[in-house]
Amino acid sequence: MAIKVMEAREVDEPRAVLPGWEEQYTQMSAGRFCGRLVHAETGEVQLYEERMNLRVEQEFHAPADTLVFSFDMNDSALYLLDGHTHNAWVTPENYREVAVVLKDASTWGRSAADFEGLVLQPLRSANCSAFATSLSQLLAGAVEGNVNVDAPGFAQQVAEGCFSLLEEAVEVGQRRRSERHAKRVVERVKEVVNDCPQDSFGVPELAQIAGVSVRQLQQSFVQYAGMPPTVWLRNRRLNAARRDLLAAGGAGVNVAEIAMRWSFWHLGRFSQAYQALFGEYPKATLKRGAERCAVSMLPS
Repeated sequence: MAIKVMEAREVDEPRAVLPGWEEQYTQMSAGRFCGRLVHAETGEVQLYEERMNLRVEQEFHAPADTLVFSFDMNDSALYLLDGHTHNAWVTPENYREVAVVLKDASTWGRSAADFEGLVLQPLRSANCSAFATSLSQLLAGAVEGNVNVDAPGFAQQVAEGCFSLLEEAVEVGQRRRSERHAKRVVERVKEVVNDCPQDSFGVPELAQIAGVSVRQLQQSFVQYAGMPPTVWLRNRRLNAARRDLLAAGGAGVNVAEIAMRWSFWHLGRFSQAYQALFGEYPKATLKRGAERCAVSMLPS
C-alpha cells in the first residue's frame, strides 16, 4: 500500500503526487493558494482526494488506458474521464474532488464502447454524494492507519461500486432528458391552445403542432402531466367553464350556453365529466356563483 499526502502552497505542486497524469494548473482567482492531495494506490486501483481554495483552470490527460470516476463534491456530480480525451475545466473556489482511477477498464470486463458519449458529462444520481463521502472517509482512514486498502476484495468492492453508480447515474440522466423532452412537447402544445382556448383540438392536430408522432405526443403528456392529451385538454376546458359558471352571477346565462362556449356540444356528457372532476354538477356551480354575486351586492 502506498499513501501520499501533499500540502500544496503552489498551484502546480499536486502534479508530483499523481503518477502518469499530464497536468497544467493555472490559478484564476486572487489569493495565496492552499491545496491538499491525498493519494492511495493498491493493485489496479488508485484513490485520491484533492482540495483547492482558489479558482483554478485545469488542463490534463489521465494516464493511458485508465478509466477515472471523478466526483465533484461541490456539485454532487460524477464525471467519467479516460486516458484518451484531453480534459479541461475551471474549478470553483473551495473545490473538492474525490476520484477512483482504474488502471485498465478491461480488467473489470468493460470496454471503451461501454462509455461512449459519457466522458466529461455531468452524471447524477441520489447516491453520488454518499458514495463520494464514503471514499473520502476511506482515504482519511488509510492516512490514519485505520483502513487497509490492500485488504482482499477492497479494490473489487470500490470498482464495482463505481460501475454500479455509473449505471444508476446514466439511467437518471436518460430519464431527465426524457422528462425535459416531454415538457418541451407539452409547452409547444400549450402555446397554441392558449392562443385558441375555446377550440377543441384533435390528437393528430396536436401532434403536428408539437412536431412529433401521435405516440410520442401521448407518451409526453402521460410523462409530464400524468394524463393523455385529450384528458388534459378536456380538463382545461372544464376549468374554464367552471370559472364562467361562477362568474355568471345568474345574469340570464344557463349551463348549456357556457358548455357550448367551451366546445362541449353534448350537455349530458359535459355534466358527467364536470361532476367527475369537481364533485358537483354545473347547475350547482352556477347556483353558487349567483349566490356569491347576490351577497357581494348587498349594502355593507
